Amino acid sequence: MGDASAGVFKECAIAFVPSSTLAPRQIGELSSLIQDNGATVCEPRRDGSIPIEKVTHIVSNTIDFPQFTESQAVMIPVVTTQWIASSVHRRKQANVRPFSPDPRMIFSEVVVTCGDLPVMDKESILGATMALGGQESKDANKLTTHICTLSIDHPKIRAAKERDWKGKVVLPHWFDDCFKLGKRIDEGPYLLPDPEILKKAPDEALDIPENNNLEGATSAVPDWLPLPPNSDVVRPPATVFQDRKIMLSEDLGITKRLRTAIKDTIINGGGKLVDNVERCDMFICQYRDGPQYVQAAQSCKEVGNLSWLYFLIVRNEWSSPLRRLMHYPIPRNGIEGFKDMRITVSNYGGEARIYLENLIKACGAEFTKTMKADNTHLITARNTSEKCKAAPEWGIAVTNHLWIEESYAKCEMKPYNIKKYNHFPPRTNLGEIIGQTFFDESRLRELYYPGGEENMSPGAKRKRKILEAAGDNAYNHGPAEGVVIGRPGLDKGFDVRRDDSGEDSAKKRDKASATVTPVRSRHVAPGKENDTPTIDSSTGGRSAKNKARDMLHNIASDIALYEKEKKRSSKSGGAPWGGKRAADLAEKEKLEKSKSPAQEQGHGDESERKRPAKKPRPSLVEVELRIVVTGYTRWVGDQHREDQDRRKLRDLGIQIVQEGQACDYLVAPHIVRTVKFLCALARGPTVISSAFIDKVLETGTVPPADDFLLKDKEAEARYDVKLQRSVGRAKSNRGRLLWGVPIYCTEKIRNGTDSYKAIAEANGAIFKIYRARSGTTIKPTTAEEDGGAPPEPVYLLSSTNPDEKALWERFRDMARKGNMEPRVVAPDWLLDVAMAQQVRFDKRFLVENFFANDS
Repeated sequence: MGDASAGVFKECAIAFVPSSTLAPRQIGELSSLIQDNGATVCEPRRDGSIPIEKVTHIVSNTIDFPQFTESQAVMIPVVTTQWIASSVHRRKQANVRPFSPDPRMIFSEVVVTCGDLPVMDKESILGATMALGGQESKDANKLTTHICTLSIDHPKIRAAKERDWKGKVVLPHWFDDCFKLGKRIDEGPYLLPDPEILKKAPDEALDIPENNNLEGATSAVPDWLPLPPNSDVVRPPATVFQDRKIMLSEDLGITKRLRTAIKDTIINGGGKLVDNVERCDMFICQYRDGPQYVQAAQSCKEVGNLSWLYFLIVRNEWSSPLRRLMHYPIPRNGIEGFKDMRITVSNYGGEARIYLENLIKACGAEFTKTMKADNTHLITARNTSEKCKAAPEWGIAVTNHLWIEESYAKCEMKPYNIKKYNHFPPRTNLGEIIGQTFFDESRLRELYYPGGEENMSPGAKRKRKILEAAGDNAYNHGPAEGVVIGRPGLDKGFDVRRDDSGEDSAKKRDKASATVTPVRSRHVAPGKENDTPTIDSSTGGRSAKNKARDMLHNIASDIALYEKEKKRSSKSGGAPWGGKRAADLAEKEKLEKSKSPAQEQGHGDESERKRPAKKPRPSLVEVELRIVVTGYTRWVGDQHREDQDRRKLRDLGIQIVQEGQACDYLVAPHIVRTVKFLCALARGPTVISSAFIDKVLETGTVPPADDFLLKDKEAEARYDVKLQRSVGRAKSNRGRLLWGVPIYCTEKIRNGTDSYKAIAEANGAIFKIYRARSGTTIKPTTAEEDGGAPPEPVYLLSSTNPDEKALWERFRDMARKGNMEPRVVAPDWLLDVAMAQQVRFDKRFLVENFFANDS
């Protein structure tokens, strides 16, 4: 450990945001690095959120996380992991601007030096580049990414080539075209020594580029629920909905079957479907109108459409519905001014063409596949097609897609003669930059949901302040419009700790709910913004059929329990059940025997009169709490008592679910390293003491569950964990702690492979049985093929019996050939990682060390 008082990150408090581009295992490595250099790592709260009031920097490789807007409001800089690497390399903190993950900072991570350019051109290029996230370097060093010059013979280039420099030499035209568009285009056509823009004519053929920005965002009305990428069999749980309450608007017009599929997906991910705007966190609708939409938007709920919901399900990562134009509800009557327009498209292909067609229709204009004299506009990716040549002669306005995108985003028709809407780089198809325009929330509010302050809850008022503060801190014009570059140490403007969803407010809500009904949910975590979903069966207006379906869904576990008990009792020769139901069965059998054949054939009315009247089964209350129970001694060896207690709990709205299912709480008498405990912990439930169940069964009421938080200092010391910290990390990781980490296991390991497989896969690992045969090998690669990256670890779980030892050397050889670092470890390493919810490694877990004293 370095001297913290003299570290690069002295007095920095840094929080990390896990994502598909920043895995928890990388976070563990970076956390150790910054702590060695004087920083404090801010762990997530128990609800998985970042403690904004404590941090000075947020490290994230994406802006797609729920608290990004809040970080903008209080000017906390959000930087990529490259900021850490650059700071450590320079031995001083790097400027945050060049390391923003905001895609609107188009020259982020560009380090440029200039060659033989006029002084004024050089200053213009460097100034604009740095304003948009780039950096200047005096000479071409290892960190320099671009040399901007007119000649390949410049001394800087010769010197760089002698040092085997890996960057790009570009013409200044590239920077100029990027500035004019406000987007970063591919520099390929501008590369020296043989730049395509000087070599080929503008009208020569050009391939239509691929564009990942439109994936899952081409239409506001998707036709079907798509499958997730890289998943051929089972859709993984959509943990992006963990602890969130979602409301589906009636204007979606979806079938009951699709609605049920969406509901099951949300519930399996840990969320809940509700039918009240006030109680939802996410409101899904088709149009930007109606009282429910206005109420949800004014209350600062996350408002999106079905396309956005599907995007979250498939990606299983958070994204703001304002980030992509087709993820926000469309205006029912289009944008003012577009009604009588007829617009056609040229030089866009694939998803880009579909997207533009839908965007034109959403604006209220008519899309035409062909161009005729009555067309008003032509949107083109290049100005070289036959349509482009004919358009001026027919009086048709020619623009690129930025005109329609920015008109839709600003909710007003923009003048089509603005320079950037008419700019067409000669050897670039602008389809490569489509789909990068963001919505302007303040403009949406101004037009579609103004006012509402008098009816806002304290939480909504706080969110409104956050949105307004973020808007005030953002650039208002130019290519970087909407961007906030945080600077630590500024006045935050308002106290972010005054959160309606904070610990004090949670306790107030607990008390308030306790006065209403003893079985209402109390799942409110300190600092929590999203309470556990509840459904008030007295509101909504669902049909009887829907209620029946929901009731059947809720009693499924009771039916399964009954069938199990029936089989068990039948085997033992006893009655399948007792009490009144047994008496009813006996009476029914007696009546059946007393029936004559004639009665059975044609005298049903008489037999009906003889039947005892059936009392209707009381409807079960809504499930308010889903819990996983492990290590509970009350039920050991007493199946009958367990069944009775389960029914009592279910009657009070508490459902016991199996491991792997979404749950609100994990219940245990103390910290245990059981498979059920560790698998459930991976999804981040609040861990409470089994005394909670005892209290419920004793009193017949449901006390606030958060009053029973599990405390086990002895086990925490033994396993070197802090339970609440582990829960917060798990909430943040969302089941991806070991995402992409290959974990092999010997076939003959002690206690079998099934338990370790369940724990590893619950945390997102790639788990395989290692038999030293084909099918389990790692593809041989070199460091150069892996981009020069250092070897990543790959693990083999093993014990020390001779059959397993024989596999160790072959495993190590396989790993090294694949440019990976082999680690043969005891199974306790996996248990330790799962319990801490942090990818950490200590040499004591190496199998030869761990079992050194084994007899």
